[in-house]
Amino acid sequence: MADKAKILLVEDDPTLSYVVRDSLSNNGYDVVHCADAETAWAQFMKHNFDVCLLDVMLPKKDGMHLATQIRQKNEAIPILLLTSKNMDDDKIAGFKSGADDYITKPFNMQELLLRLEVFLKRTRKKEEDVQPEVKLGNLTFDYNNLVLEGDGVSHQLTQREADLIKYFCANANKVLKRDEILLNVWGKEDYFLGRSMDVFITKVRKYLKGQPGVELQTIHGIGFKFVYNPQ
Repeated sequence: MADKAKILLVEDDPTLSYVVRDSLSNNGYDVVHCADAETAWAQFMKHNFDVCLLDVMLPKKDGMHLATQIRQKNEAIPILLLTSKNMDDDKIAGFKSGADDYITKPFNMQELLLRLEVFLKRTRKKEEDVQPEVKLGNLTFDYNNLVLEGDGVSHQLTQREADLIKYFCANANKVLKRDEILLNVWGKEDYFLGRSMDVFITKVRKYLKGQPGVELQTIHGIGFKFVYNPQ
């Protein structure tokens, strides 16, 4: 890869961390490894990372708390959770903490590398693809700066929230199937990601509530329709 992407790897298992770090390094990534959340946070504040790989089960403070801390500092950086937990509630909690995706242990290194490539392509495409601002009722949606503001309020969006609003704007007044949204915004169709999508839909609805000419409708059994009639 032309420019080395910098990865923050937080994993307390010495064997797994060695394997992951070695594989990432051999594939051209610049890896900073930490075994606990406190050290990881210090490194995060010191360096500019492109992606964070966080183990969920860490000593003292777990990976979900670290994900929340990172997300509060940086809305755009991709966060991937490494988890041995396979319960629905744990995965939803991970998405709510600010993570963009998860991979369940034991995992195939090729799968991890492919997911990293997807994250980095999206991030770099966003940097190259400057989008015009869009008026949504009395609010202005600034995709490039991840901001939705107006009516005396300013919402700092996560990358996923901004991607979702952008997709709805590009497909306004159309009935969109759930699997269409998942494939185009999340990159794949998955039951657990569907649950995550519902969390983000709720947030977007809250942001847009009461705005004239804008309504996010649920089409039961199918998906959603973003009704958009500029005033």
